[in-house]
Amino acid sequence: MASKPSIPKGTRDFSPTEVAKRQYIIQIIKSNFEKFGFQPIETPSFENSETLMGKYGEEGDRLIFKILNSGDYLAKANATHLENKDSTKLTASISEKALRYDLTVPFARYVVQHQNEIEFPFKRYQIQPVWRADRPQKGRFREFFQCDADVVGSKSLWQEVELVQLYDTVFTTLGLEGVTIKINNRKILSGIAEVIGASDKLIDFTVALDKLDKIGEDGVKKEMMEKGISEKAIEKVQPLFNFTGTISEKINQLSVLLAESSEGMKGVEELRFICDNVMKLGLETSILDLDVTLARGLNYYTGAIFEVAPPKSVAMGSIGGGGRYDDLTGIFGLKNMSGVGISFGLDRIYLVIEELNLFPETVTATSKALFINYGDTEAFYGLQAIRKLRASGIKVELYPDNAKVAKQFQHADKRGIPFAVIVGAQEMESNSFSLKNLVTGEQVLLDFEGLKKALS
Repeated sequence: MASKPSIPKGTRDFSPTEVAKRQYIIQIIKSNFEKFGFQPIETPSFENSETLMGKYGEEGDRLIFKILNSGDYLAKANATHLENKDSTKLTASISEKALRYDLTVPFARYVVQHQNEIEFPFKRYQIQPVWRADRPQKGRFREFFQCDADVVGSKSLWQEVELVQLYDTVFTTLGLEGVTIKINNRKILSGIAEVIGASDKLIDFTVALDKLDKIGEDGVKKEMMEKGISEKAIEKVQPLFNFTGTISEKINQLSVLLAESSEGMKGVEELRFICDNVMKLGLETSILDLDVTLARGLNYYTGAIFEVAPPKSVAMGSIGGGGRYDDLTGIFGLKNMSGVGISFGLDRIYLVIEELNLFPETVTATSKALFINYGDTEAFYGLQAIRKLRASGIKVELYPDNAKVAKQFQHADKRGIPFAVIVGAQEMESNSFSLKNLVTGEQVLLDFEGLKKALS
């Protein structure tokens, strides 16, 4: 009995239309990466386990897909396990490789491994799938693409300025106007923790502060006190509860608040440099905003932190993010290699563009015209024209079977092909083509150049 076809949970099939739309987004991201001087690299879909394990924390390690060794390893490993009762040795003996969890750690491995061939600063982009053994749910998959751009080997804040511009350029080109590029700095957060005398409570503090618009000032203060943050400490950062105004005004408020923290003041100056220069250069359609509650990637970001929110009319989480890290390659023995990077959330960007109906009609991968097949002689006549049209970059095809004409028109309709080319004895005699618009029903007789022009 044949088994019912299915795919693993957390994976997806993509139809021709979906693939065409995804490729449209990827192509825009890719072309802009290259305009900004980023070079493409690719790394293997799987790495040695030791490359990935221990790099993402305990939770991340659990989500790494391990690959079973090929051959008769399982039987041998079981025998070893029964003898030694050592689960670590058992895992190592049956799985030495794993699917990549993200593009960042493989990139760090790549930089260290190829450091003598790389010209620093090195600007790379990578658009490849990653895998996570996560619990599948809406918007969360076990296999998905990441689109990353990073610069390593430079501490210059001009990189952050350019990355904000890169975000703006990509989203403007996609027609996604009004996205908010939120920025913060890890040193600002450390400074706040220093000022309140509660470095160990930083996460609790920012998580509570982030709820300000939902539960109000009193609710936030109550939650902070429940987490062990003193009333006196909360008083010290009172300005954060009314943290409004332009970016310049917000930075000035922070410089007063963090005056006693050298780390915090470093963060203020870094933010001032990035934001002042972005504002002077100007953004096309995006909004830059300073958000002191932004605390993503606290375990590895050391400077600027970015997060991109979609236009306010769409209810969706972040569609991009990134930040500055001072020691990405240190995990592989190459110290003090500062870097900064951003990523684009392909799946969420797709959903936002779909919801706002911003995909151009020309995106779908369908043919422009279907040549109707009336028999071998007519088909050969049609294929001569098809060959020349394709050479001019026009998508056209011949219906392969000499089927009923109604069936062929129906096929074009179901495929969303807008034109049919009719070639019968009359057309061949006059060296011409009948072009039928399948939307309006209008039909015209054209020579080859006229046909080419009509389909261009």
